[in-house]
Amino acid sequence: MKKNALMIMVFVFSLNINAQVITPQPSPSSKLEQKVGLTDVTIDYSRPSMRGRTIFGDLVPYGKLWRAGANKNTTITFSDDVVVDGHTLKSGTYAVYAIPNRTSWEVIFYADHENWGTPQKWDDTKVAAKTIVQTNNTPRDVETLTVDLNNLTNTGATLNIAWEKIVVEVPFEVPTDVTVSKSIASAMGGPSANDYYAAAVYYYQEGKDIAKAQEWMDKAISMIEKPAFYQLRQQSLIYAKAGNKKAAIETAKKSLAGSEKAGNADYVKMNKDSLKAWGAL
Repeated sequence: MKKNALMIMVFVFSLNINAQVITPQPSPSSKLEQKVGLTDVTIDYSRPSMRGRTIFGDLVPYGKLWRAGANKNTTITFSDDVVVDGHTLKSGTYAVYAIPNRTSWEVIFYADHENWGTPQKWDDTKVAAKTIVQTNNTPRDVETLTVDLNNLTNTGATLNIAWEKIVVEVPFEVPTDVTVSKSIASAMGGPSANDYYAAAVYYYQEGKDIAKAQEWMDKAISMIEKPAFYQLRQQSLIYAKAGNKKAAIETAKKSLAGSEKAGNADYVKMNKDSLKAWGAL
């Protein structure tokens, strides 16, 4: 009986050691993903609430650097280069900091985004962009800090930070027109070398029209300033399958020379094997 009681006590004790109490975070994390034009924008931040407190000028003092959130610093990630107040922000992730004042805020995009709160030592060389924006009053209190993207267009949006009775909007531009213009020019200019090359290799591998594969491969190679040894290897195989042994041998020798120069033993062997099979070695 005593043995059973002891086992029960050990079991209960072990449960107490392993037990973990899970409670809600006072400033829960949030993640926003938004497409602006053709640019992916992601915001990660924690959301404190007012809970009867005075925020700006008290909890968040005027004239001092603020993490624009709680816990780890608020971050924003751009998939493309964007422009903020004439400053180009390279694609990547930035911490968003602010210096609130009564009628305006200075909003800063900081390259070092792995900080719990604000950096222990501020480094001006890590300031990727900054801008001063005016504050606006909200029609009613914003109980929980809200960072989002608004005023979406094909060419830009605004980063909005709203809390208590204040909202600020930071406009930024995305390179949609540049991307679309390049896409149009590429499409209107016809297939690229990569398009011809991929189509030719597919036709060769799938046993489709080998004459068409040769036509496309010749077109692709003619468009490439310095064809790589692996591209020449594919061209030699297509020539061989099309019955053009002379061209296959000439091209395989070029591929062999290139693969030897690159130190690629696999392609050296494959080219030598083919040349031997075609009677050239």
